[in-house]
Formats: sequence, C-alpha cells, structure tokens
Amino acid sequence: MSLKPLLAKLPFGPWRNAGPLVSVVRLSGVIGQGGAFRPGLTLAGIAPILERAFAPKGQAAVALIVNSPGGSPVQSALIAKRIRDLAEEKTLPVLAFCEDAAASGGYWLACAADEIWADESSVVGSIGVVSAGFGLHELLGRYGIERRLYTAGDKKALLDPFSPEQEDGVAHLKTIQADIHDAFKAMVRNRRGARLTGPEEVLFSGSFWAGRQARDLGLIDGLGDLRAVLRGRFGEKVRLRVVQEERGWMRKLGFRAGFDGRAMAEALPAAAVAAVEDRALWARLGL
Repeated sequence: MSLKPLLAKLPFGPWRNAGPLVSVVRLSGVIGQGGAFRPGLTLAGIAPILERAFAPKGQAAVALIVNSPGGSPVQSALIAKRIRDLAEEKTLPVLAFCEDAAASGGYWLACAADEIWADESSVVGSIGVVSAGFGLHELLGRYGIERRLYTAGDKKALLDPFSPEQEDGVAHLKTIQADIHDAFKAMVRNRRGARLTGPEEVLFSGSFWAGRQARDLGLIDGLGDLRAVLRGRFGEKVRLRVVQEERGWMRKLGFRAGFDGRAMAEALPAAAVAAVEDRALWARLGL
C-alpha cells in the first residue's frame, strides 16, 4: 500500500497537496536608465528577475504587477519582448495587474501579458509619444550671454534648447515620434486584437482612462486585484511566489559599491533633476 496519498493530506512537508504556484514580478517606476538614487526599469535590471520568475517547473502562471507612468519606448519594447519570449519558451500564461497606472510605456509592459486586469481607479492607456524641453535662447539674450555652437553636420544641433527653434528640427522630431507611435500601436493591435472595441483615433490618441472605461474600450480584460483574480482562477490554495531583486540595505537606499561621499555630492543635482522629471511623468496622469 502506498503512503503517498496519506502523506499528501498532511498540512506540512514536501508530500502535502500544495496549491498551484504563480510567480509574481513587480514592474514599478519610470522606465529607462536612472541614476544613483533612481534605478529605473531597464531590461538589464529586470532580466534576471524575469528569468527566475519563469524558471519553476509546473507552475500555473506568471503575474506582473505594473505601476508605471511610462518612460523609454526602447526599454519598454525590450522588456515586453523578453516577457513574451519567456512565456512562449515555458508555455506559461501571463497575467498583468495594473496598480496606480499602466500608462504609455507602462501599458506597453502590460500588453506583454495574455490578460490585463486593473482597479476601478487605475489609470490606463496613454498610447502616444511625447517629447518635452525648453527654449532658452531669449533668456540668454536678456542677460547678454552669447551662445557659441560649432558643429560638423548641419543637422547636428537641430533641437538645441539654447538656439531658436528650427522648423526642420521640429519636423525631424515629429517623424521620429510617428515611427515610435506606429511601433506602439502595432504592439497593442497584436496583443489585444479583437478585444479592442474603441475606435483607433480614440485609443491611439494618447488619452488615458480609469479602469471601467479602459475595460469598455478593450484595453483591459476586467476589474480585479491580483489575489482575488488568481484565487478565482487557480483556487483558494494558490501560492504566490514574489520574485524580486536581492539587495542589502545600502542598495535599497540607492548606494552602490564604491559609492563615496564626493560621488554622492556630485550625484545629488542629477538626482534632483531626475526626481522632477519622474514627478512630471506622474503628474501628466493627474497622479
């Protein structure tokens, strides 16, 4: 007589009837290269975590918690592609759960999942491309500052913020934006397909919506949080395995190996500017 069925009823030990396993990865923050105090979401940083998340044999799914206002379209595309490559390699379903925002590049990441879920108050969408800067040439003139700029190549300084805006520079930037926008739209069409119910001129306008309207437009599959959805899908005994970067307390505060006081002082101005830029991305969403 085999003891395995009896041992499986025990509430402990390797023989117990454990519930299905789902690995959970958090994709949080601005996407792109950060600084000393703001790591940012990049493929280089998240790839080892994704590899560990997809590694266990026999798990039921991988869940992504997305909370991002966007950022670099390149890093968004690279991270999303790595998620899809791993999902197809391991033949695993991927579910994304939006928190405060899955907007712009954050929505690009969510589209890497087979299903997208959000809270009623989550901000979803912003399928567009934006570039921002300042024109400071009049300020320089007001204070008698002469701008001296030398280039080899007549297009090298098209978008120089200290020079008057040039029409061909703006046209060139808009061409690049259109190419990136086309890639973004293609990703959304490919991943969401017939689930998209809103007109494209609305969906791809760069606008964003709260959870219910995003669901009605087909940008997400439903309203719900990670624990409730996964329990409904895989049962009350589902096990959530959170996969994250292993860091000591100094790394958590943003300090890197060999990071001395002088380097910290030099990094503070850049960190302050990065914090303002990050805040501006969230503020565009009203958050």
